[in-house]
Formats: sequence, structure tokens, C-alpha cells
Amino acid sequence: MLIGLDIGGTKIEGVLLKSSTLDLIEKIRVETPKTHYQDFLAAVEGVIDSLSQQGEVLSIGIGCCGSVDSETSLMKGANIQYLNGEAFLSDLEKRYPVPVEISNDANCLAISEFKTGAARAANDSCAAIIIGTGCGGGIIANGGIIEGRNGLGGEIGHNPLPHFSEEKDGQPVQCYCGSMNCIESFVSGTGFERTYALKHSPLKAVEIFKNAEQGDEAARAHIEHYCDQLARVMGSIVNVIDPEVFVLGGGLSNQDVIYPIVQEKLAQYTFTKSVNTRVVKAENGDSSGVIGAAMLPLIKQKIKI
Repeated sequence: MLIGLDIGGTKIEGVLLKSSTLDLIEKIRVETPKTHYQDFLAAVEGVIDSLSQQGEVLSIGIGCCGSVDSETSLMKGANIQYLNGEAFLSDLEKRYPVPVEISNDANCLAISEFKTGAARAANDSCAAIIIGTGCGGGIIANGGIIEGRNGLGGEIGHNPLPHFSEEKDGQPVQCYCGSMNCIESFVSGTGFERTYALKHSPLKAVEIFKNAEQGDEAARAHIEHYCDQLARVMGSIVNVIDPEVFVLGGGLSNQDVIYPIVQEKLAQYTFTKSVNTRVVKAENGDSSGVIGAAMLPLIKQKIKI
């Protein structure tokens, strides 16, 4: 059996999957402790121990904010502040005598969709993009997840928006990361709402899409422009990685209207103008992260099941 955990600021969700079929056996959810690392570690171990009662566990995979520093083996970049500087992975490896792996939510989405979801027909590559509150990505190449030397593989949200111009995209904007015109500032759900408010008035994304369905030309034009920005992002990825398929997750991915528009525009921004890369919606929904987490060791350590 395989254990997967999806850890966020409000909840720790754990699943137990049957190793031979990846079928769900059990799911547990508890609140994430608010203040202390030791309380957090105890909560994580409690979920693992509870799931382990079902039988032999082959591996543990964890989708978690932040990453493990390759030099110090300590956590960094986590929005659960008390987790930074702690040896979270090492602490779990000391406790559990099975392979343990940690990665971020976008990487787990990519693994889940590549193995059991919308990209399962791909031979050895896909790119997953989360377009929600933020914008992150996960890249599968040659059947494995690309994390990189600094754990930054797939961090597309903090590259500059390709082909940015003030005429098309508005005034330059500084991202919270310190860089200018980051992709996340435009194609995330937050960015979608931000740029609409600059041109019109503040509205939630769902209201903008609803208005477009009802014939609002301003909303339709904004969605068209958003899809052009997203196609620019994908085109730059095609020119570097050339994945077989793009899988979209996050809140905006549920808006079916964007897929044919992005698909049509994509070839405008690639070297070869006849690309046939598919753009599809994630199939595993809210469970993608935790399912992908359970499969992390299969991908990263090539564990046989």
C-alpha cells in the first residue's frame, strides 16, 4: 500500500492507496496545527500511523508547501512559517523505514494526472499548470518529475510574462517575489481579477465568466485576452520542453470556455506553427494533489509495485 499526504495551512489530508491498482482504500483529514513544529510533526505522524494500521506500507509521499534545501536538508519557502528551518523530511525518514519523498502541490498534480488522469495517454511527458490563487507548474519529462538543482523546476509563475507590452497587458507590475511582470500576476485567478479591475470594476472571476456567457462584450474581450496570455506562457514552454500535453488545474481550469481559445492561440507563440500539443482539464480534481503525493516515490525513486 502507498500513503500520500497533502499538507496545507488549514488541513493535513492523508490517503491510503492500493499499490497494485492505485485504488483509494482510506482517507483521513485533520487540522494543521497553528503554531509549533513539534505539534505539526505529531499530527503528520498521527495520520501516517492511522493509515498504516491497514497493512504493509511500501512508501510515503508528501505534497507540501516549500521545499527541502539540497545543502542543509532543511525546509525552506514554506508558508507554514514554523516549518522553515526544520528537518521535516529527515525526521520522517528516521521514524519510518520506507522511502519518503516530499514535493510541492503542482508537482503532485502533474504526477497524478500523468499516472491516472488527463495525461495518462502520454508516453513520457506532460506539463501541469495551476491557475488558481497563484500560478505554479509541474513538469514530467522522460517519465520523471523535474525538480531541479534548487527545487525550482516548474516554477513558471515567476518567469516574466512572454511578449509583455503595456499596450496589450497594462502597466508593469511588481510581484511579491520582487520581480517584474511575473506570469502569476496575470494568468492566476488573482491576476485575472486584478487586470479586469484595472480596465473596468472589481469582480470575482466567476462573475466575469458568467457575464461573458450572458453576452457582456467587456467580459468576453477580457477572457479572450487572458487566453492569449496563457497561450504565450504555454508557447514558451513548448519551445523549451515540448510536452505532449498541458493539464490545467486550479479554480480557473474549471471554466470550459478557455480551452478551445487557448488551443487555437497556442501555435501563434511556438517556433513551429503546426503544433498539436493538447490542452486539457485535470481529471482528478481536488484529489489530484494527495493522489500525486502517494505516487511521488514511484516516480522519484522508481519503486516497483
